[in-house]
Amino acid sequence: MKAAEKTGPKLQKLTELFAVKAYLLIIIQDNPDPDCLAAAMALRKLANGLANLQCSIACGGTVGRGENRALVKYLGLNLRAIDEIDFTKFDLVAMVDTQPGTGNNSLPTALMPDIVIDHHPIRRLTRTAPFTDIRSSYGSTSTIFVEYLIEAGITPETPLATALLYGIRSDTQDLGREATRADIEAIEFLYPFANKRMLSVIQRGKVPRVYYQMLADALRNARVQGPAIITELGEIDNPDMIAEVADLLLREDETTWTMCTGLWQEKILISIRTSEENNLAEKVIKRMVFRKGTGGGHLTYAGGQVPLKKGTKAERQEIERHIEEKFLKAIGAEAAPGTRLVKA
Repeated sequence: MKAAEKTGPKLQKLTELFAVKAYLLIIIQDNPDPDCLAAAMALRKLANGLANLQCSIACGGTVGRGENRALVKYLGLNLRAIDEIDFTKFDLVAMVDTQPGTGNNSLPTALMPDIVIDHHPIRRLTRTAPFTDIRSSYGSTSTIFVEYLIEAGITPETPLATALLYGIRSDTQDLGREATRADIEAIEFLYPFANKRMLSVIQRGKVPRVYYQMLADALRNARVQGPAIITELGEIDNPDMIAEVADLLLREDETTWTMCTGLWQEKILISIRTSEENNLAEKVIKRMVFRKGTGGGHLTYAGGQVPLKKGTKAERQEIERHIEEKFLKAIGAEAAPGTRLVKA
């Protein structure tokens, strides 16, 4: 695989940043997906291999989706709670598959990371970090790290190769969503090293019984309006379910947009999906949360969050109504009649 031309200079700069350091903290999304988890593991491998750094990986939420929990179990990954971290003990702080100010991580507002590596569009705060590698054209952050590993001459062991392969496949939906030549080449490189049986096990990760209750609630609440299906989950303890429902509803054969919301830790979380690549989901989510919260994403999928200030039912209902109105207006479906997806 021929690494991107920018990877060599970036790796050199990263190696220089690692020099004479001892402890690296890697901050990931509050509710990390496979791409995020694999990217964190790859950065740890690089830090260990290039500079013998001791690394900790921290997040501010939970790993809820069945596949994601299966991946964490397979990797034996010890994720630390970010509210238990003593930041003064670390020489370097990195972020992968997320950035400062996105709202989907728990980076303290007073702290600026030294390293930010991501495949989402670059944010203003990110530009102030000493080291950044933002490749928004890539289908996954894992792909960036595959190029780093190759450039460094590091062959990933089977668990890491499996995680990176699954991360790329997951974020690009098996190369069917916003995949690039770089993503394809990364998969071709990883495939001989990966555990194919474990890939199947991870994809069929076990779920708790409450998963089916949440799914039933999502379908019961689902409404069809023009080309879109909208639903809400209410208060949840598994934020991953929001994106999973949005993905599921997009499979309906007359639907080109979906939106799912849920309440978690005094924030309304939002996931939107579209099957039309000319519909820029990232722009839609930013219009939905403008001046109320944060959001970001890609051409066909995006997410956001709006914090509650009062925590009242009335406030929550008002924000949900505002989000729905903005969503429908953005996709041109505000005047379409609404009907239930399934019969009560």
